Amino acid sequence: MQLSAALARAYAALVEQSELIDRINVFPVADGDTGANLRVSLAPLCQGTGESVARELLLSATGNSGNIAAAFFRCLVLADREQLALAAAKGSEHANRAVADPQPGTMLSLFSALAEGLEQGADMEMLEQQLRQAVLSGPQLLPLLRKAQVVDAGALAMYIFFTAFLQHLEKTPWQPPPIDQVFAGQLAIKNSFQPSTNGLYCVDAILDTSRASAPDIDELSELGESLVAAADDNRLKIHIHTDEPARLRRRLAALGEIVNWSDEKIALLPQDGPICLLLDAAGSLSPQLAAENGISLMANSIVVGERAMLETDCNGDEIYSLLRSGIRVGTARTPLEKRHPFFTAPVSGPATTLYLCVGSAYTGNFAAAKAWKKQHDPDDRFLIVDTGAASGRLGIIGLLTARYARRAAESGQILAAVQQLMQTCGELVFLDELKYLARSGRISRAGGFFGDLLNVKPIISPEAAGVRKCGVVRNRAGQLAFLRQRLQRLEPQNLVLLLEYSDNRAWLEKTVLPLVQRLQPTAEILIVPLSLTSGVHMGPGTWGMAWGYPA
Repeated sequence: MQLSAALARAYAALVEQSELIDRINVFPVADGDTGANLRVSLAPLCQGTGESVARELLLSATGNSGNIAAAFFRCLVLADREQLALAAAKGSEHANRAVADPQPGTMLSLFSALAEGLEQGADMEMLEQQLRQAVLSGPQLLPLLRKAQVVDAGALAMYIFFTAFLQHLEKTPWQPPPIDQVFAGQLAIKNSFQPSTNGLYCVDAILDTSRASAPDIDELSELGESLVAAADDNRLKIHIHTDEPARLRRRLAALGEIVNWSDEKIALLPQDGPICLLLDAAGSLSPQLAAENGISLMANSIVVGERAMLETDCNGDEIYSLLRSGIRVGTARTPLEKRHPFFTAPVSGPATTLYLCVGSAYTGNFAAAKAWKKQHDPDDRFLIVDTGAASGRLGIIGLLTARYARRAAESGQILAAVQQLMQTCGELVFLDELKYLARSGRISRAGGFFGDLLNVKPIISPEAAGVRKCGVVRNRAGQLAFLRQRLQRLEPQNLVLLLEYSDNRAWLEKTVLPLVQRLQPTAEILIVPLSLTSGVHMGPGTWGMAWGYPA
């Protein structure tokens, strides 16, 4: 039980820093997904230990880092507290054996350092030093990391995980040092770094090898790049990069029955303009859309009972189902100490960062960031803007800022563009029931909202001063009529629209989207999930539309 609790706490620590890990991911490919892949791959660690968890780790592993880490942890979860050193040594061996071309300076080096330190009985301080050196060795050993001036993302992720794991396992007052101090100057990619394009696809597959012997790793390594392979009974899990996924699938089918397959074209990290963009995840941009536009998301927490999860890791349908069943769901601002890596990584690197905050009427993020900046940013390289926006309006301000930043010459132009976008971007949110917003305290009785709560559907706009009531209708037909009027007033040239859904995407695509396409046929229309930070307050059935024009 002690081991299970420590694994769960360490996983939570990793999740809290996963966006930072994504931002420095350049090896073996600069695709910015190491943090996301580890979040998915290591989620079974929250279930405890034992054979079933080991099997889940094999099945859930995704991406290069996720599959390597899963090979290590499948050994660790089969051990008890007294066998930890032996399990770490075995896990390190398995992880190295799973990789066709193991490289030093990656998480493999950290696994080796961990196993060695545990075997030697090193105290917490000494063990942290050994893990730290394993991470710091990356830029010295791998030219790609040295060129980008960052440590390896996977190694950093495992450093975060195991410093938290050991701290909770030993129940010691010892605190790991802040990672922005430990790895100062190596947590932001150098502006001049140019990742090479390769046109490859990332493939994860599971083969049933019960009718034939499993191929060895040398045989598989001829099929592509960045191979990681791990076997379990009659199943073989394969992660590989290839430029011909269809051909690879045919070749793997000859080795065993393919029981699971996924392939996705590798999208390289966007090239930064004169500025790095950080956006509160309260803006209604999906993690994928944000990543495609070079935006890092600062996630708040969704709180269900005593459990807190980053909003970017939550299943929206599950959250809305809980709300409908009457379970109280809330939000919590990420603690300031968890925000520091987002702030200090760009400040300690060569780039300037622009943080677009959700409006101060909704959270204290802007005030917290300003207080931190006052103490830690003498060179004024961490720029902060209170957008006065939330949900879709914040999302479209962030999206259009990112697009403008690609062609801007300097940060002053981008700041001017943000101010323009704050004036021209707007949003309508259509509530299904007012009770969720009232319960959250986001509206006041003096605001004129209250009345027949059961029979009205308010239309609101989250603005700088707070939530503004735009209208009240009785049913969905009234909502659509109100939307139609607003669409007819919008200038069509260069119009960009975000259509936001809560638990009603199918209805929105079937009913709202055709209406919007008919009234604004030349507009760019993006369908996005309403941010859960907004959704838990506005409730299920909510939908919205945000609009803007390029700066």
